[in-house]
Amino acid sequence: MITKAIILAAGRGERMRPLTDVTPKPLIRVAGIPLLEHHLIKLARAGITDIVINHAWLGQQIVDYFADGKKWGVNICYSAEEQGALETAGGIINAMPQLLENNPSKQFLVINGDVYTDIGFENLPVLAPDILAHLYLVPNPEHNLTGDFAIDQTMLINKLPINTSPSFTYSGIGLYHSDFFKDLHNCDQASQQLALGPLLRANAQLRKLTASVCNELWTDVGTPQRLADLNAQLAAKS
Repeated sequence: MITKAIILAAGRGERMRPLTDVTPKPLIRVAGIPLLEHHLIKLARAGITDIVINHAWLGQQIVDYFADGKKWGVNICYSAEEQGALETAGGIINAMPQLLENNPSKQFLVINGDVYTDIGFENLPVLAPDILAHLYLVPNPEHNLTGDFAIDQTMLINKLPINTSPSFTYSGIGLYHSDFFKDLHNCDQASQQLALGPLLRANAQLRKLTASVCNELWTDVGTPQRLADLNAQLAAKS
């Protein structure tokens, strides 16, 4: 059973300014509570209770709000990126000691802190021995119409030429084995900026990743307009 997750919460949120000048993006409110709080509620419901949150920009606000997580039925530890955000892969690598502690499976869920979704965290897939991660994909939103990846049966593959295979967008949610980062989480790579996208594409080329397409509500809350649209959509449903 997967019990560990990392919520990525270190980004500056440039496109969300001026909101993010005074508030870290994962604390921006959707349906009345912070984005990140929605994830904690769903993780606790799924029994995933050991949570790492990385932070950089205005990170102390995140620590002050969520503290040890007991209010939400989870245990939170923090991975501070004090010299500035390390990007997605860099942040995960920096937090690897916490992710592997008391984690014999060496697997953990990764969630972007700035997405909102109804995707459930129960019934996570089982990674085959030769598979390093399983990514959750979503239909392409208006801001990413060309997508990120395609699927060959259950295997994640890099996008093919136009009209040869449908493409999808990476949701920012995935189940990873630590071996995905095994050549990187060492002393030489610690506290260095490193993007996740190139690593995903390289492992997709090697057919080391699986994926599934989710049709639940999902929004990358990347601009004030998307935030307003999401809040309006949720208000209309309530």
